[in-house]
Amino acid sequence: MFDTYLRNAKDRIGEPLARRMSRVDPSTITLIALAFGIGSAVFAARGLYGWGLAFWLLNRALDGLDGTLARMHNKQGDFGGYLDILLDYLAYAALPIGVVLGAPTPDRYLALAVMLAAFYVNAASWMYLAAILEKRAAHAPETQTTIVMPAGLIGGFETILAYCAFLLFPVYIIGLFYFFSALVFITIIQRLLWARRALA
Repeated sequence: MFDTYLRNAKDRIGEPLARRMSRVDPSTITLIALAFGIGSAVFAARGLYGWGLAFWLLNRALDGLDGTLARMHNKQGDFGGYLDILLDYLAYAALPIGVVLGAPTPDRYLALAVMLAAFYVNAASWMYLAAILEKRAAHAPETQTTIVMPAGLIGGFETILAYCAFLLFPVYIIGLFYFFSALVFITIIQRLLWARRALA
């Protein structure tokens, strides 16, 4: 929901560091970010939620830095963008699994399954839509042809906050999973209604 407004601020914060990293490949930063994301999940699985939170925030910071680095030094590429989103989804899947493995119960597993199902449907709701919008833009040269994801209630920033809450309040993880799943499903419906109007 706030991603569009925060993107410029994120770039301004990351630019001083990115300026000094002209020889670093952005995909290297992406891979390091994944290591911190998996590390966060491992810490969560061991009940070390403070370390899990620190590694999660480092994962998100590096995820923002790789894009800034690529844009600043003219290193943008389709593969880099693809790798970035793929590894993002890997980190997003790993952390809640780690939280549940830290104190597994049937109720926690069910809540986790519901939330991961929400993510699965959400991914389909925007990725295929982005491909359709890209295809349409290709026939209109004056139209921006970068990947488009219509905004909804839950975006990247809101997901970061939700995952922080998972690590800060693991005792309430079942309720948090269900609540976040409901917000994701609302976002899916928003995107469906948008697509119905835009693609009709």
